[in-house]
Amino acid sequence: MTINEAQKKVDQWVHTVGVRYFSELTNTAILMEEVGEVARLMSRKYGDQSFKESEKDQDLGDELADVLWVLLCIANQTGVDLTDAINRNIDKKNIRDALRHISNDKLK
Repeated sequence: MTINEAQKKVDQWVHTVGVRYFSELTNTAILMEEVGEVARLMSRKYGDQSFKESEKDQDLGDELADVLWVLLCIANQTGVDLTDAINRNIDKKNIRDALRHISNDKLK
């Protein structure tokens, strides 16, 4: 699935199953909540915190998909074409970071 297809699929779901979009501010709060879930899971799986018994079956992929879902919602409702945006962002990084990382002794 392309990014554009994902945006369309989320939009279709929102208008059929979800009834309508939450407001942009509500979706921003939901995005922060979902990113927090990813952070919590990462700290337990890859960091120093341990899982509670009830948390052991959590799926990182599902949590990341939740983040992407809300991000797609925000892009849709604010008129952002994420395919175009990511392409422009990559171009910007290629120009800005052309020598920056390769010259960083910490990354060698």
